[in-house]
Formats: sequence, structure tokens, C-alpha cells
Amino acid sequence: MIDLVGRRRLFFLVSGILILIGVVSLIVSGVRFDAPLRLGTDFTGGTTMVLRFSPEAEVSQGQLRGEMTELGHEDASIQYAGDNRFIIHTSEMTSEEADQMTAALNQRLDTNAQREDFRSTSPAVAARTARNAFIAVIVAGVAMLFYIVWAFRRMPKPFRWGTCAVIALAHDVFIIIGIFSLLGLVAGVTADAMFITGLLAVVGYSINNTVVVFDRIRENVSRHLRPDFAATVNDSLVETLGRCLNTALTTLFVLLALFLFGGVTIQPLVLVLVLGVIIGTYSSLGISSQFLVVWEKREWRSLLPFARRAA
Repeated sequence: MIDLVGRRRLFFLVSGILILIGVVSLIVSGVRFDAPLRLGTDFTGGTTMVLRFSPEAEVSQGQLRGEMTELGHEDASIQYAGDNRFIIHTSEMTSEEADQMTAALNQRLDTNAQREDFRSTSPAVAARTARNAFIAVIVAGVAMLFYIVWAFRRMPKPFRWGTCAVIALAHDVFIIIGIFSLLGLVAGVTADAMFITGLLAVVGYSINNTVVVFDRIRENVSRHLRPDFAATVNDSLVETLGRCLNTALTTLFVLLALFLFGGVTIQPLVLVLVLGVIIGTYSSLGISSQFLVVWEKREWRSLLPFARRAA
């Protein structure tokens, strides 16, 4: 039988490395962008549009940035989205001003760019969106804690089960934020309202996986099949392993298809969901259940991957 519980130090080590990378990226991003993430116009205010150039046009990102600067948009952020499409973030402008800018670019570049998407947000709305998004994530986490405590109220110390689930949930959210921070530094990926939507969906998916595993642990504990709690948890993880992996793979197939063919405007949302499915499946097997074992056995030293085992 696979000894997943016996490898909990390895799980904690992998998570520790990912969290450390995220912390470094968030710090660097905070210095560079004055925010831990490269925020989109939904949170900073401004205009986001997608321009698609004709296939025969050979427009580079640097060339487009130079022309935008000539047109008075020095602060514009430009991201190549594939298939001759560019995502442009500028200060707030009206739809008519965006049309004028597109026409000017077509004239200067001798091409025929078409505007595929346009979204403008005022700074006041952006600030309110950022505040509401933060509150939504916190409220969701607290609600999940109380739900797990209620669902496992017949088990000894149900608050422990809820706390371990929320720890895994915070683990998932933080790693996704860290990855997006890193992508913002190296690829110009921004976090917008779609990002928050994806995070909230990940919260639900991650908790769902954790509840499935916890429910099997509860069932096996009630049946008293194994005297050792760690062995019971390991049996439960092995029994739910196939279900968790099959669910994750079938979900990933759909998400990857959406990412490749669903259009550039939903790619940030789909990317968050892809990361959430992978990390949420990992945490339900390697973090939340392992924390239950650590807490039950009071083996807090096992959270340190390189700590020596007690004699």
C-alpha cells in the first residue's frame, strides 16, 4: 500500500518551496509595482482593450509600445496574447477615444487592427472592487470553517477538522497568488476581477476535495478498522486517491480546452482554475489530511522537513 502519510515531510517540503517562491515574488512585485500583484484595470482603474491585427501584419510588441508612446500613452501596458492579438492597459478613456486611438495606430502601422474587447473602470469603482474582493475571500474562508465544523460535529474535536481544511485552503490561495505574482513579473500577467472569480471557484473546489477525503477518514475512524489514527488516514487517502485524480484530470481536460480555444478575455480565469484544480487536489491529499495526523500525534516537528525525528 502507498504510504502517503509517511511522506508528509515531502509534501510539506514541496509546499514550503512553493510558498517561499511566492513570498519572494510578492516582495519583488511590491517593490516594482507598489502592489504584491500586477493589478489590472479592475483594481487600479483605467481601460483594457484587445486589438487584433490582420494575419499579414508584422507588428511586434516593442513596435506597438513605441507607437502608443508617440500617441501620448507612455504608461500603457501591452501584453501579447497570440494570434496577432495584444492586450492593452491604459489610463481611463471612452469608447470613442479608443476608436480614435485604434484608427491612429492603423494609419501609423499601415494595418487594419480590430478592437475585440473594451473595458473601462474608474479609480473609485476599482478601489471598491478591490475592497469587496478581499472581503469576499475572507468571508468565504470563514464560512468554510464553520461548515466543516458543523459537518463533522459528531467527530471528536470538530474544530480541528475545520481548521485543517482552512489551512489547506489558505495554502492553495496563497500559492496561486504567488504564481500570479511571478507571472506578472516575467510575463506581464495581470490580476483582475476574473482572477478573484477564479479564486472563489478554487475555494469551493478545494473544499469539496477536502470534504471527500475527510468524510472517508470519518467513516474509517467510526468503523475502528485500525487502532492507529495515522494508518486510518493513510488508508482513507489511498481509497480516495483514484477518485480525486480522476475528477481532477477530467476537469483539467475541459479547462485546457477552454484555455486554448475559449478566447483571450477568459484566459486569466481559466488559468486560475487550472492552477486551483492541480493545487487543490494536491493539498487535499498532502496538506489538510496530513495536518490532521500532525495535530493528533502532536508531531509538530514533522512540519519541518529536515528536522530529525524524535527518538
